Amino acid sequence: MVDNLITGDIKNINQFINFKNFKFIEHDIQESLFINDKIHHVIHLASCASPKAYSKYPINTLKSGSIGTINALGIAKKHNAKFFLASTSEIYGDPEVSPQDENYWGNVNTLGPRSMYDESKRFAESATHSYMSTHGIHANIARIFNTYGPNMQIDDGRVVTNFIYQAINDKDITIYGSGDQTRSFSFIEDTLDGLLRVINYEESDVFNIGSENEITIKFLAETIVSLTNSNSKIIFEDLPENDPKQRKPDLTKAKKLLGYKPNYTLEEGLKTTIEWIKKTYK
Repeated sequence: MVDNLITGDIKNINQFINFKNFKFIEHDIQESLFINDKIHHVIHLASCASPKAYSKYPINTLKSGSIGTINALGIAKKHNAKFFLASTSEIYGDPEVSPQDENYWGNVNTLGPRSMYDESKRFAESATHSYMSTHGIHANIARIFNTYGPNMQIDDGRVVTNFIYQAINDKDITIYGSGDQTRSFSFIEDTLDGLLRVINYEESDVFNIGSENEITIKFLAETIVSLTNSNSKIIFEDLPENDPKQRKPDLTKAKKLLGYKPNYTLEEGLKTTIEWIKKTYK
């Protein structure tokens, strides 16, 4: 495992440190990395993926998706290893079609406040495709939709953790915009199942991974208030620029080719996440 820990925490991997088949290298993939051990898979997850993180580190975010991806692809090419890219639903931008399937090109503002993340991933996908066509490497891409669960950072600006933390502390729950914008939230176990299926798929391809259960942000807030028995009030503030109005994956391809089927209900996933946040942060 290679990580510069810019948004990570070493305690998340403490349980693996003493495993004989696990090795941690603190390194920024934006810099060249030479590994002599035999490598079978290169799994490229590096990115500042939360709104607060990519806004705080815009250049780093761009470099991890561009230079970092080229370096990771170079390692895969050298070792004749299979390559996996963790992409994002953000490559679809503020979509003009719903649900979004893998053939949709997206609607992205290259100069917007989210562009450093959107464009870094769009470049990463293009670079991956170019290495596939030029060098013949085996590569798969997962476009990950909103995912939540235990071990998230509580202050990284993601809506599920924000709402839960506010609710269990009886603070006002802040919704940006009217709350009518939609998202499809996938519990971490379902997302991980999808990623492993993509990583092990025998052909090179791209897949949406997430949940098809599309809900409004207001409904999410109301559900969390109910599950936490909170006294929080819901308040509304101005919607950030280029915030997508609708986000829902078309999972037809993943279901057909990968046998992918999310199993966790929203309530099940939220209850698990609420208990973890209560235990860790309250």
